[in-house]
Amino acid sequence: MAAEAQRVDLLIGLPTCNHARTIEAVTRAIVTGLTKYFPDVPSMLLNADCGSQDNTAQIWEQLLQEFPAPAVRGERVVHSEKMLKPFKALSDKCAAYRVILNHAQDLNVTACAIIDPEVSSFTPEWLEALIRPVYTQDYEYVAPLYRRHKFEGTITNNILYPLTRALYGKRIRQPTGGDFALSGKLAGQYLGKAAWQQNLSPQGIDLWMTTSAIAEGYRVCQTALGRKLQAAKAQPTDLPTMLAAVVGAAFSLMEEHQVTWLAVTKSEAVTTFGEQPGIDLESVQINVERMVKALRQGLRDLSSVWEIILSQETQADLLQLELQDQDEFRFPQELWVRVIYDFALAYHEQVLHRDHLLKSLTPLYLGRTASFILETQTSTPAQIEQNTERLCELFEVMKPYLAERWR
Repeated sequence: MAAEAQRVDLLIGLPTCNHARTIEAVTRAIVTGLTKYFPDVPSMLLNADCGSQDNTAQIWEQLLQEFPAPAVRGERVVHSEKMLKPFKALSDKCAAYRVILNHAQDLNVTACAIIDPEVSSFTPEWLEALIRPVYTQDYEYVAPLYRRHKFEGTITNNILYPLTRALYGKRIRQPTGGDFALSGKLAGQYLGKAAWQQNLSPQGIDLWMTTSAIAEGYRVCQTALGRKLQAAKAQPTDLPTMLAAVVGAAFSLMEEHQVTWLAVTKSEAVTTFGEQPGIDLESVQINVERMVKALRQGLRDLSSVWEIILSQETQADLLQLELQDQDEFRFPQELWVRVIYDFALAYHEQVLHRDHLLKSLTPLYLGRTASFILETQTSTPAQIEQNTERLCELFEVMKPYLAERWR
């Protein structure tokens, strides 16, 4: 049978961009995972490269030579002629995702996984944990559930998780994870979205995929992986830009799915495969004082902007934060929920340029993060999760505050 006519059931996509340091280890882990856990399943590895300027492409080419067809065809794992060469000069991560989804649709695969190529802790078991629910249990979207340090993922913990949970009613703990799996059917549905012609941000595309799957009623679950260790980015994104991108994606999705989320009144747990990962507590030096100073500077410099965005009650309560001593500083959870809902409403009503609006959230986010650190500095993992759970419950209880004003 010609290679072109051979069936491909699993597609594993790597959206690479200057990942020379990690591409080899991640690729070897994927091939080992396919060999060990899916030995009789015809599979394809696809490197959708965004225009790497380092040696990513050359390392990939060498890896292809190392996995010759006779060696891997015996177990029908990865056909070397189907381990495609990198795509050159794709504009960004979103374009790479689209290439991967197009291949999933064209090949009519059963399951597709998109793997973050900079995760140095990726293992063969992670691949199996992501793919298995789609391949054998008819789930259509699998989100990752990583083990994190208590001060990691503060944008997720304080904004994205509680907001998406309250809006769409599913408790996907880490909706922006960079490793996930989906069905071939869902890949085709994603490709039909108008969002590709709009301004999807590389920082927001994972949230877009998770939220779209939930809001449109696909069978979603999450799977425990482990500690996510990433190579340091050569050019890290500055906080205001990253915050604006991911929160802007969340607010944009509210516009797209408003009929759905306005009808949701409570949240429910989703199926979780594997044991719930714990929280790491090792000591980390964080400059809380600088965060609080950034909030207070914002209260002075951005008051005229926040007057347009925030309700009078929210503004008055924020001013009270100025009166707190450094060691006693607390940004109440209830106040934080009102801040996020006020920003969502202002974004919806387009009361000012959306990029300016989103970036003005940064000092408030830093203040809330400082408060979380002070609240949990002596807490156990269980107490930290309880803290997050209380915040999520407040987002749900206070949702009418948002919904009534949105209408």
